[in-house]
Amino acid sequence: MSLVSSSYPAPDLSNRTIAYFSMEIALSPSLPTYSGGLGMLAGDTLRSGADTSAPMVAVSLAHRRGYFRQHLDSVGQQTETDVPWSPETTLPQAGETVTLSLQGREIQVRAWRFDVIGVTGHILPVFLLDTDIEGNDPWDRRLTDHLYGGDTYYRLCQEAVLGLGGIAILSALGVKPQVHHMNEGHAALLALALLETQLQGGSLRDATEADIQAVRRQCVFTTHTPVPAGHDQFGLDQMYQVLGHERASAIERIGCLHNGLMNMTYIALRFSRYVNGVAMQHGKVSQQMFPEYPVHSITNGVHAATWLSRAFQELLDDQVPAWRTDNQYFRSVYGIDPALVAHAHLKGKLSLFRTIAQRTGLKFNPTVLTLGFARRVATYKRASLLLHDPKRLVAIAEKIGGLQIVYAGKAHPADNAGKGLIRDVFAAASRLSSSALKIVYLENYDWDLGAALTQGVDVWVNTPRRPYEASGTSGMKAALNGVPSLSILDGWWIEGCAENITGWAIEDGDSEEAEANSLYEKLQHSIAPLYANPTAWAAMQRHCIAINGAFFNTHRMLEQYFTSAYFPIETSSVATGYQSPLQRRRATDDPAPNSSQASLIPATA
Repeated sequence: MSLVSSSYPAPDLSNRTIAYFSMEIALSPSLPTYSGGLGMLAGDTLRSGADTSAPMVAVSLAHRRGYFRQHLDSVGQQTETDVPWSPETTLPQAGETVTLSLQGREIQVRAWRFDVIGVTGHILPVFLLDTDIEGNDPWDRRLTDHLYGGDTYYRLCQEAVLGLGGIAILSALGVKPQVHHMNEGHAALLALALLETQLQGGSLRDATEADIQAVRRQCVFTTHTPVPAGHDQFGLDQMYQVLGHERASAIERIGCLHNGLMNMTYIALRFSRYVNGVAMQHGKVSQQMFPEYPVHSITNGVHAATWLSRAFQELLDDQVPAWRTDNQYFRSVYGIDPALVAHAHLKGKLSLFRTIAQRTGLKFNPTVLTLGFARRVATYKRASLLLHDPKRLVAIAEKIGGLQIVYAGKAHPADNAGKGLIRDVFAAASRLSSSALKIVYLENYDWDLGAALTQGVDVWVNTPRRPYEASGTSGMKAALNGVPSLSILDGWWIEGCAENITGWAIEDGDSEEAEANSLYEKLQHSIAPLYANPTAWAAMQRHCIAINGAFFNTHRMLEQYFTSAYFPIETSSVATGYQSPLQRRRATDDPAPNSSQASLIPATA
């Protein structure tokens, strides 16, 4: 594996005021340090942070054996293999090793550094924690091997390394964050480490509510799922065995248990001054789940420069070059000839079809309407809703002059129901494929395939069971590339759907049959006729970029975190010396002395 991090010297860490913690982060297509949407969101957040010179660092685990590589046989049976990589030959060391006390013994933890480099050269370092160190117990050396692997005991040990080890590493490196952002509850034990720091060597037994409030002022928590299984919980016996009596009893005493279990989400809630969901609707659902805590919402986004096709990047660089540092300029796509937008998308479509041909031998027709569905395969995401009425789907394909459907997605190795859905799609593809209808399922859905799909299909399909879609970001990537969505109104699509302008809503129904009927009606009577009119379709492609691309991006999202969560807008510039793109524009456009922002924004960032 070639070097994927920079060869730059380590950046100055003394002024980094935000520490971003995530169990998974998608840093590079060649590094298996992520599994899906959570990791992609984390990586995109950091890429926007680097682009906008945000004073951030990030912490994750090395995951030396990755998540898994998916293999699908001729009937869609999934098997998995490890994706091993060597930090020693890939990344520079961070230069410090710390010692944790876990499971009644000491564990050494070191970190490898990956530099996320922004468009202006700003470096945002990511520290990947690693326990594979000579001298550690052989079992402990494997703790940072597998992302979401092992049993609950292994997972609790991993999450202790992330939270406790992450704080220790940052302290050893001289990083003194003012804010610690927990991207999901996996890193919640960082709060215990901060509480120990607050007590300056004193016992956790002596922690007061004032001490807890001091930690809360330093913590922000983003919850990503309304699905109960997404909130990690562990038995009290495991909690005491892994963390030791003092830490475990403190968790009990402080009120971080839920239903008699150690719950990482409740630890994060108890110790955070700001909590948010990842879309407007998800914030409301999360508030209902956790009524005793105020829950806000900051809708997710994607990093535009990562997910835009090469053709679109070249088009925008030529006509709207400011888009790379300020994504609000996507609105200016309205000044670009729609035919140029359509041509840029066609290049992405042809590239996707070459990939399909190379992988499967199937030849797809670039003039035929092509739908894409690629998700983590879980039952609530309902990959088979599109195939609910096979005869009707075939009839529609024949009436509209052909239809092509591209599927992709991994099921968790322990999710037998999800694996069954993949087999169902394979069976349908074999049974239904004809001259009018082609269905293909591509194996090993990853960064590169996700980019090819969102850049190349004509319509992005998403069919979750409400209200279990927290946000979703794949449809945002598609929109950036001029691809409208056909989706259930859940997650981000509640905010992104302008009917017949940016896409179409699958109407809520009392049954899957009713929702499938709405999907088929929209496909036959709204989507296909518009697709048959190239001029009208190009106009919709332009709407997707101008309307949804301008909002559903991580530049906007990160700015909201700074002004709402990290440092409220009335104090952010004073607290950090950092100016978001919005604040820089305000400083330029409205320098009047009586401006409410003028006195808060320094002359230089």
